Amino acid sequence: MGKNLNDAMKLLEDAQRDVDEEQDKKFVRKDIPGPLQGSGQDMGSILQIVQNLMQGEEDGGDPTCQRIQHVGEQGHIALLGHSLAAYISVLEKERLRRMTTRILSDTTLWLCRLFRYENGSAYYHEDDREGLLKVCRLIIHSRYDDYITEGFNVLTTKQPVIYISAASRPGLGQYLCNQLGLPLSSFCSVPCNTMFGSQHQMDVALLDRLIKDDVDSGKLPLLLVANAGTPGAGHTDKIGRLKELCNQYSMWLHVEGVNLATLVLGYVNSSVLAATKSDSMTLTLGPWLGLPAIPAVTLYRHEDPSLSLAAGLTSSQPVEKLRALPLWLSLQYLGHDGIVERIKHASQLSQRLLGNLKNLNYIRTSEIVSKQKEVTFSGKSLGDLLGNIILSIVEDELSSPVVVFRFTELQVKPGTEQVSYTSQTSAKPDSTNNNQRELYDTFNRWLGEQLAQLVPTSGVDVVELEDEGTCVRFSPLMTAAVLGTKVEDTDHLVECLKAKIPVLNSTLELREEFKNEVYRTAGLTYIEDLSWPGVGVIRYELFGEEHDPNKRQAEVEKISFGLLKKLKELDSDLLFSSGPEFGGEKNCIYIGMVTEDLDMAELVETIATMGREIEENSRLLENMTEVVRRGIQEAEMQLQKASEEKLMEEGVLRQIPLVGSVLNWLSPVQAPLKGRTFSLAAGSVESTETTYATKAQNTGSTPPPTPTIIRTKHRHPGQKLFRRSSKCSEAGSEAGSLAPAEEREKEVQLPATASDKQEQEVPDEVKLSENSQVDSKEEPDDKSKLTESLDEVEIQDNEQSSAHTEDTEGLR
Repeated sequence: MGKNLNDAMKLLEDAQRDVDEEQDKKFVRKDIPGPLQGSGQDMGSILQIVQNLMQGEEDGGDPTCQRIQHVGEQGHIALLGHSLAAYISVLEKERLRRMTTRILSDTTLWLCRLFRYENGSAYYHEDDREGLLKVCRLIIHSRYDDYITEGFNVLTTKQPVIYISAASRPGLGQYLCNQLGLPLSSFCSVPCNTMFGSQHQMDVALLDRLIKDDVDSGKLPLLLVANAGTPGAGHTDKIGRLKELCNQYSMWLHVEGVNLATLVLGYVNSSVLAATKSDSMTLTLGPWLGLPAIPAVTLYRHEDPSLSLAAGLTSSQPVEKLRALPLWLSLQYLGHDGIVERIKHASQLSQRLLGNLKNLNYIRTSEIVSKQKEVTFSGKSLGDLLGNIILSIVEDELSSPVVVFRFTELQVKPGTEQVSYTSQTSAKPDSTNNNQRELYDTFNRWLGEQLAQLVPTSGVDVVELEDEGTCVRFSPLMTAAVLGTKVEDTDHLVECLKAKIPVLNSTLELREEFKNEVYRTAGLTYIEDLSWPGVGVIRYELFGEEHDPNKRQAEVEKISFGLLKKLKELDSDLLFSSGPEFGGEKNCIYIGMVTEDLDMAELVETIATMGREIEENSRLLENMTEVVRRGIQEAEMQLQKASEEKLMEEGVLRQIPLVGSVLNWLSPVQAPLKGRTFSLAAGSVESTETTYATKAQNTGSTPPPTPTIIRTKHRHPGQKLFRRSSKCSEAGSEAGSLAPAEEREKEVQLPATASDKQEQEVPDEVKLSENSQVDSKEEPDDKSKLTESLDEVEIQDNEQSSAHTEDTEGLR
């Protein structure tokens, strides 16, 4: 038996080695480039290689599961600009200079008029942070007169300080300091509002105090970076007040953000309109207009062209000016009306979605709520009353084209005004908020992923906000032109969201019931995992006592794997998995989202029963293996004993090969045939004399069967497992009076093994019979090896018993 097992393991290892070798060969072919052909390749072959790389055939990727940019005719115009730039660069110098100057001046003039930026210059760059970096160098050259000759030594006299909002994109301050060679102490992160206004806007009063402290300490306030649409929530800073503060301290104001695209519209919010008075601003026209490979543009105002040249904002090389060629072609193709229509369409999509979300329960939008609705007139003094009145007339800023929403537990009737969910959660105790917020963050992350899969053209994604937590973001200005988002897509998104809300509520409500049901069930342990978007996590515990921790761990892992496999094979719409790839609990069953008609008791009972079955089958197989091993040892001992008895009866001479054959011919020995049989039920080796005499195999005595009750719940056609019947739930007590209990629940008594001491309830499962047969689906290899081993035992026994007969026939 051990030899057969070793052979089987060797075959498996050889097969796995072949698979690994094939994978290695495949990896080598894909990732290691071949030699460059000496004669070269034709254009058709090269384009075919490029096509295969674009379609992902070499990597085995599925192009349908990725968001592919919608490239229309305007996109082809932009791509054509890059090819034309290469052709134009080979013109003679004078003609190239005149052409590049015309292209650059036309593009700059059009952009300044579109975005209401008077008397501005433009810098075109690939990295959207590069424009701000060049602006910082321009400011340093302007504020430090001897910077060109003295270099960084001039900065030691007055250390420059760059102020950036805490809601800006992460890593921007560190990037500027590293590229400029400044210490990180030159970067100052300005906190956002904590009391009044949006919690994504820069706190202007706190910024004023920070600037005064830096001036008093001998530092030089250099630059302030404001947001016209924060990267997370799309909120706009109070740019008008920030510009006044910059004028007071002679600072440079730079503005960036997605809301700058709305400057091309007829009506612009006052805070965004104030960005036209800033010293510089960065525009990302590519995603706004759906133009591929279009450079970003930084518009700035400065009177000294020599300092702009020193900072790198302008170049004397004509080839550098050709960066504006794709944008020059695209702007002419779209025209003024086409550009305005695209931005207007994206704004309308966000407003339509925001209006639909206000009518949904359990959904909160991260919008800037009116100060009049947030502040209560509870002040006792005249100053408090005047402050509340001033806050009540502050303009409402609800025109952000970025919609951020979140699933919460508080229900609001449709049509009523919503308040921000940040203020809602602040009223609860901190002990309750921590776990609850983490759980809702997990559910919102799942919701965002589901909506992105169901409506890929909507462009929704998941964003992590500091105060609100995990939210779902819809930013059509960044995705609508690229993905081709339409009004129907936003309506479809709302319908999908409506379908997911009941699932989220049902899962939240049933989590506690699932937890209590697991605690009441023996053999199961509830695992608290707030990062799993589902009803809960459980682990099956062994009933037997195993002192060796390694063996126990291996047994738990084996049972968990088998249990998960069986649960996935059930006719159910529930999601069973082993958890996330990283950070999850080991040897656990993760159950996904559920609906309100889930029969929690049946689910938990089925999991526990299946686990016990798998454990009993595993222990039965181990016992059978031990019985077979002992039977083989006993058979070997009996064979050795039979050989010794044969030697004593026949004598030594008959054992000599030649002499024994002659003696057997002259005086044959009539010895009865003796065989052995191994009984799995009794676990012993028995003689075959009775079998040969009666010509019938004796099965032996079997223990009386123990009745086991298996309850099969009556289901309607098409009804899934673990689902309550809708008819029964609606009828209530009438169903109990009209139909007897036997029609709703059937009890079938089946014989079980002698090792089954307790009553077990298993839906649609068949117990092991009294012959202790092993399920062929679970252990097919072990059963075949066991049969081969028993055959070898009987063959060895019969060969020695009939040796004299073969010798006699050989002599004759």
